[in-house]
Amino acid sequence: MAEFAGAFAASHGPLLVREWESVPADQKQRLTKAFQELGKRLSSARPDVLVTVSPDHWANFSLDNYPAVCIGVGETNEGPPEPWMKAYPHRTLAGHAAFAMHIAEEALRQGFEPSISHRLKLDHGTCIPLWRMELEKMPALVPMLVNSIEPPMPSLARCLEWGKLLRRAIESFPGELRVGILATGGLSHSIGEKTMGAIHEDFDRETIRLFNSSQDDLIHYLEKQLPTRGNGSEEVRNWLVAHGAAGSRGFELVDYLPVPAVIVGCGFASWR
Repeated sequence: MAEFAGAFAASHGPLLVREWESVPADQKQRLTKAFQELGKRLSSARPDVLVTVSPDHWANFSLDNYPAVCIGVGETNEGPPEPWMKAYPHRTLAGHAAFAMHIAEEALRQGFEPSISHRLKLDHGTCIPLWRMELEKMPALVPMLVNSIEPPMPSLARCLEWGKLLRRAIESFPGELRVGILATGGLSHSIGEKTMGAIHEDFDRETIRLFNSSQDDLIHYLEKQLPTRGNGSEEVRNWLVAHGAAGSRGFELVDYLPVPAVIVGCGFASWR
């Protein structure tokens, strides 16, 4: 049977690539160290497959068709389409079709309704953390795209339930696999709004604290605060998926720092 190898989370703001040289040296050093530490932890977990939980930044979907959750079930996915990601070393990324389809089938059996895609473009949301973590070996990827971009979005509680579903799917898969989860995005940031560039450090730090509290406290706080904390903060949904998969316990902060040059409160975490 497959086994759960661990869960990890990292910010993915595009300016971590586009404006990297504008980041002050001390913050650049901390960001590099945080990504590398997360990469070491992920590599130590030895996942054969990595479920990557990220939004789609209009690489695959549009306002005409934007699913709440899409699972990539193909043997291969495309690398990032953004021109400023052209230095990313992988133009294609191997998937794991059998395990991905198992997730989709288990989801449907248990009352979830994902869409599926046999070939996805994995944009910066997935690829910046994979790149910056400097992994020695890239696991097979099963992309899970969760809408945190355009309303209506899946509820926060539903994202936690998706994480629990992922854990059940891992533990019911008959193959010999170690499966990890990488959630990307967040923490607070605001894109294309009047508040663009705002970082809400108080919100970020309280959210981090509440990941070690009860599920109810965490969800209640986020439901109350998210509407006024920047649209990019909605990406915390991806962290909730990882949290649910990890049993909603064992959250360990690797680092957090607000970085105005990339207009993101940058967070990095793993679950024991």
